[in-house]
Amino acid sequence: MRFARPALTLFAGLSLSLSAMALSLSDLSQGDATGALRSALTQGAEMAVDSLGRTDGFLGNPEVRIELPGDLGKAAKMMKTFGMGSEVTALETAMNRAAEAAVPEARKLLVDAVKNMSVSDAKGILTGGDTAGTEYLNRSSREQLQARFLPIVKQMTDKVGLAQQYNSFAGQAASFGVIDAKSANLESYVTEQALDGLFTLIGQEEQKIRQNPAEAAGSLAKKVFGLL
Repeated sequence: MRFARPALTLFAGLSLSLSAMALSLSDLSQGDATGALRSALTQGAEMAVDSLGRTDGFLGNPEVRIELPGDLGKAAKMMKTFGMGSEVTALETAMNRAAEAAVPEARKLLVDAVKNMSVSDAKGILTGGDTAGTEYLNRSSREQLQARFLPIVKQMTDKVGLAQQYNSFAGQAASFGVIDAKSANLESYVTEQALDGLFTLIGQEEQKIRQNPAEAAGSLAKKVFGLL
């Protein structure tokens, strides 16, 4: 009988702890939810910009490396196989270098988009899918990013004599349905691919934080994502 009271105390303590844990997420303040989400998304955005906005950030990463689109890409691979791919390689290198040069422009825009996130939306994003925050950033900042990226990409690709040839050839290919219309212009294609790659990496970082809150840089984000 002398063990009864300690046992009751232990079970009572566990019960209270479990109740507190169960209530924590629903009782989470809007300030904590928003702060944690902002911290995590800023972390993901800065990681992606640092990773991609450097030499070989795109070119050296098979997951986001920019290649010629559609059937043009298939033809390019065949040309490389038969030793005729030097011009293709030069063009693809230029496309990736252009993306790498443009990406640093994203840092401030993405951070601003995170800061401007409405408090009322934060909890919904927090409890949404694995990349709900990344999808928010894509929706809220992509148009501005396109405007920033495009002139830089154009400046870089204009240095390559093959860029005009690409636009001419790809325009014809698009008219026959070989590639889609958005891929018919070199700078537009590279800009879209650069943005896709950027949001791919941000999404991966968000997933890592959601799946393992210890990956979060800030203590608030660790705490809040640990409750999901």
